[in-house]
Amino acid sequence: MATGFFWDERCFWHAGGNYVFTLPVGGLVQPQVAGGLPENPETKRRLKNLMDVTGLTGDLAAQTAAPAEWDDLLRVHPETYLSEFKRLSDAGGGELGRRTPFAAGGFEIAALSAGLSIAAVDSVLTGKLDNAYALSRPPGHHCLPDFPNGFCLLANIAIAIETAKARHGLGKVAVLDWDVHHGNGTEAIFYDRDDVLTISIHQEGNYPLDTGAITDRGRGAGQGCNMNVPLPAGAGHTAYLAVMDEIVRPALDAFQPDMIIVACGYDAAACDPLARMLATADTFRQMTVRIKDAARNLCDGKLVLVHEGGYSEMYVPFCGHATLEALSGSAITAPDPMAETFAVRQPSARFDAFLREIVNDAAEVLRAPSG
Repeated sequence: MATGFFWDERCFWHAGGNYVFTLPVGGLVQPQVAGGLPENPETKRRLKNLMDVTGLTGDLAAQTAAPAEWDDLLRVHPETYLSEFKRLSDAGGGELGRRTPFAAGGFEIAALSAGLSIAAVDSVLTGKLDNAYALSRPPGHHCLPDFPNGFCLLANIAIAIETAKARHGLGKVAVLDWDVHHGNGTEAIFYDRDDVLTISIHQEGNYPLDTGAITDRGRGAGQGCNMNVPLPAGAGHTAYLAVMDEIVRPALDAFQPDMIIVACGYDAAACDPLARMLATADTFRQMTVRIKDAARNLCDGKLVLVHEGGYSEMYVPFCGHATLEALSGSAITAPDPMAETFAVRQPSARFDAFLREIVNDAAEVLRAPSG
């Protein structure tokens, strides 16, 4: 029994193109010599490299997995979408939806990314592993059934959940999304259901611009099973831990899930180019400690983390390493080189009161009867 780490070098070979940051090349937007979309392989590859150098990889059950099968993908995505994705992929690549380009073989790599998530969930659910981490790329939490967006081509977590339900009769699942962007795809897929609780902590008004409101609580049978916690830019370490303690944990206690899955993005980190949330490596470590404790008390420790965003090539590896230290209980550490710069100091009384008001207001709204 151990912590699983599911990864595959081929996922690092997923490629977009013809972008500068998030703008398509053309007109007055000049091509870049290197780079392109912020969703590039280096953040994830450098995490794996750091783990190899420190020795953390040796404390984990590191392995690859088979790609998701066509029938697994069909549990979430319509055949028309999958067929068009496969057609373009076989023809050399293209783009579907919004900001989701891919090169030749992009379909197979995306299916492999989903397969890593499926295998992580399967291994924990069947007792082969205590818990697990899937280094999935491309990410998945923005992907709608028939419309990819935000760098996400397949809904990795949703596919893994539906596959586990079909294969093993998995019951209630809680999905906690601490990626800095709203998990609109996961929300949409489960919005009408009461067997999946979706909780998204995100920077307010970042991406997507038109989703993630605190008042969006689900619909029909799913009323009350969707929770959004939009935080103001700069909320940082103190606010994230307060949300975990005062909103997330009570919601999990009330829902009583059979498994917890985390959409584990690191773009709330202090130097991420796509957000302004000021979290640190220790923020992710402490959130992992809290969610691991919740899983131990609620669902016999059944916990899976699936990698989503995070775009600082320098800092994502240290945030991910801290997360995996906490998840696995390994004594191997990678000291945060930005710890002094991002030191969590006692906030001023004014700022502390501001954060407390935000968390209290959110908790009050989310405790109120929905509908």
